[in-house]
This record gives sequence, C-alpha cells and structure tokens, in this order.
Amino acid sequence: MELKNVLKNVQTEEIIGDVNVNITNIASDSRQIKDGGLFFAIKGYTKDGTKFIDAAHKNGAYAVVLEKTTNKDELNIPNGMTVVVVENIRYVMAICSCNLYDNPSKKLKLIGVTGTKGKTTSTFMIKSILEKAGHKVGLIGSIAIYIGDKELEVTDRTTPESFKIQQSLDLMVKENVDIAVVEVSSQAMKLDRVTGCDFDTVLFTNLSEDHISPKEHKDMDDYFNAKLSLVKLAPTVVVNLDNEYTKKVPSLVDGKKIITFSMKEPATIFGKNLRPSNAYTDFTITIDGKDEDVHVTIPGEYMVYNALGAIGVATNFGADIESIRAGLDNFKVFGRSEMVPNKLGLTIMIDYAHTPASLESILKTVKPYTKGRVICTWGVGGDRDSAKRPIMGEISGTLADFTILTCDQVRTEPPKNIMADIEVGLKKSGGDYVIILNRTEAIRHAISMATKDDIIVIPGLGNDLYIEYMGVKYPYNERVIIADIIDEMLGEKEKGSGPSDHKSVFPIPEDKLK
Repeated sequence: MELKNVLKNVQTEEIIGDVNVNITNIASDSRQIKDGGLFFAIKGYTKDGTKFIDAAHKNGAYAVVLEKTTNKDELNIPNGMTVVVVENIRYVMAICSCNLYDNPSKKLKLIGVTGTKGKTTSTFMIKSILEKAGHKVGLIGSIAIYIGDKELEVTDRTTPESFKIQQSLDLMVKENVDIAVVEVSSQAMKLDRVTGCDFDTVLFTNLSEDHISPKEHKDMDDYFNAKLSLVKLAPTVVVNLDNEYTKKVPSLVDGKKIITFSMKEPATIFGKNLRPSNAYTDFTITIDGKDEDVHVTIPGEYMVYNALGAIGVATNFGADIESIRAGLDNFKVFGRSEMVPNKLGLTIMIDYAHTPASLESILKTVKPYTKGRVICTWGVGGDRDSAKRPIMGEISGTLADFTILTCDQVRTEPPKNIMADIEVGLKKSGGDYVIILNRTEAIRHAISMATKDDIIVIPGLGNDLYIEYMGVKYPYNERVIIADIIDEMLGEKEKGSGPSDHKSVFPIPEDKLK
C-alpha cells in the first residue's frame, strides 16, 4: 500500500519525501522492521526510538514517523527516507496499522476484556465456550496469540502494540476466524494500542488498586476512566455488579446493551451455591429464569466470577448451557491456577501470582479445602518493587503451613538480597519456612515432603518458560521439572541423567547461591 494511503485519515504536521513509496509493514521496534517498512520512532519510558532510525532503515524502512516535539534537525536521517511528522505518534501508529491491514476488526466480531484481575482467564474461558458453541475463535493476550489451538507467537505484555494487533487480526480474518478475543490493559487504552478497533462486546471484570505509579496512573479515578474508555467503544457491555467500581458502569454509559453478573445482586447471570475444593469448583447459575449446575476445573470464588463474566459474553453470541458446561469442564489456562497432573497423584498448582493481593487470593482459595498442609514454594523477581517482599513474606507465613523460599526471575539482583527482604515478613508471621535458592531443588523438597492430603502451590513464574539471569533468558519449564523429579523418585529416571527437553536445568551457578 502506498504511504499516502497508509496515512488516510491522519492529520500530518509535515511530510518530507515521497508519499508514493510502497509500505508493507509497520513497527515501533527497529528489529521488527522488514523491507518496505514504516518505522514509528517513539520516545518511550526507557528507550528513544529516534536513536534507532538508522537501524530501521538498514532493516528495510522506507519511511519514518516522528512526533512533532522531536527536533528532526538533530537526527541523522538516511538520505531518501521519507519523514512524516505528526502530533500524537501512538494514535497515528494505530490508525496507520488499521489502514495498512484494511481494518480487519470490521470483518469479524471483536470482544475486549479488561479489569484488574481475571483478564487472562476470562479470555480463555470465553474462547473455550465459544469454540464449544461452534465458533472459530482467535485470542490476543498476555500469554500468546492463538487461532484455535494453534499458538502463533508468545507475547510479552498484556496487550501488544497496535501494529501487532492489526497484523494478528488480519491473519485471523484470512484464517476464517469469526470471533476474536483481546485482553486489554489500562495502559493499552492510554497508549492507543486498540485505537481503531471495532469492538462488539466488552467485559469489565473488576477493579482494585493496582498500576498506580508515575509511569501508569496517577490515582484510581484515572485508572477507572482508562478502563471505562474501552467500555464506551462497544455496543454491548458485560459488567460485574459485585465490585465497587464496575457496578457504576451501567449508570455511566448510555445506549448500550448491558449484561450483568453477580453473586450478591439480581443480575442477568447470577451465581450461587458454590461447592468448592482445592482443585475445582462446582456452582449453580441462574440464567433466563432457570438454575443450571456448572463445573469449572480451577478452584476459587474468584474463578466463579471469571466464569460468570465469560458466560455473559458467550451468551451474547448464542452459546447455550451445554456449550457453557463443555467449555468450562476440563478447562485450564497455562500458568494460571494450573493443576499439574503427576504420577504420584499429588495436588500441585502452578500460578502467576507475583503481588501481595494475588498471593493472598490463591492461598486463601486453597487453604479451607485442603485436608493436609499448604506448601508454598516461591520467590519474587529481582530488580523490581522491593516494598512488596516483606508483605508477601508475611502473607505466605500466615496462610501457608510451610513456606519454601526460592529464586524467581533473578535478573541482576543477588538472590540473597531478595530473600532477606522476604524474610522480614516471614519472621514477623512466625510461620515455618526454609530457604532453598535453587528453584529446582526447592520444588524437589516440596514434592518429597508432600502427601496426597497436601497441596503444593508454586506461584511466580506461571506461564513463563524461562529464568532470567544477568540479561539472559534460560529455558525453564516447571512442569518438566515436576515430571523429572517424580520420575527420579519412582526410579524411572536416574538423577542427574539430564532433564526432559533440557528445560529443568536451574541456570544460576551454585557459587552465586551460596
């Protein structure tokens, strides 16, 4: 597509060079630019895109977009490269991406899911139910991009950049996907990542304090309004009446079809009679005046809320109760309250919990329904918020029966420093704990001490399949670790013979753990 057509409906401040060059791809990362590229030189929080214009040109960029505040005279822009100057570079990138890919969101049904908690699980639940109802479904979220069961690529943020979203939706259209589900963060709204998307339905799961910082949201009102801006883009809204923020939504939007869900207030989808365990939850929904029993293979009241929201969305697309039951039965999300099958028949859960609220939630969920002990094996990431560490330590020491502290994403921070911070809270709680910095050995210790009445909770990595150490991401799959350790215990695998798929080697040298 010629650049002048890519710039359709874009207000430009200045254009220098040829607008008839043929553009085939868009990116704000010079490494992702290919021949015929349009490079958006964005000045972000940590990196300045204007410093990578030459790299983008070498990779095939024909043109570059600059923000009006950039002094282009100070830049070394390669000869022959068309320069476009605009007022709001992220907004323009979204519109140009829609243009280049011919507005794919208008060619399928698009569902947006937002909220503080439950976005990832809700998107997968929606996908699962709709597929059981006969739809071909695509998903864009914090774990990966999917078409049906096919994983297209792993993602590194909740909502990808606008050009990646439009590129993915375009591929879905070509693959005859009829419904796409997109996980939408508040940052995505602030940074125009879904600008130009034609949403049919939006699910607002809940809102609680999070992402309040100088680089994110100044206060809860700003956070809520960012979420609300997504709601305003769709004709149909599915909303949680049991949350102090989301229950306001019906009164704040006009002319929308409102589908509500609740376990406390009269609602379109009403949940009741929870029959939980530490591995699943049975409950009853009232829908269209009828009571229907549902089984979801993830434990917890919060998981029922995720299911109710997903049911609300799916029914808007014609899903019946049989599709709902089938979609939630045997349902799991990789790395989110994921129950790990194993030859010893132990109850082992892998989760992404890495904040005080999420750790507390997962432990409070499993503890009342565990006959034996809750064994919590975890750590926190290095080079990140250290203030949460003692808080999480106290939570684990109070709620878990035994805590095994270990390394998480170490990055560049000495593991012992991280443990010392967590220990402050653990000691305050008076809970029993041990420190085993090698994560593989920590998991081995948990398995060796567990009985079938216990539950081993392994929070932190979740869907991450790596350990980051000194700038390198080493392959690391906790599911493989668990299987290998148990094989060794059963004598089916010789200890030290090497991990399956080479993904259970703990990458940090032992001398760094002493």
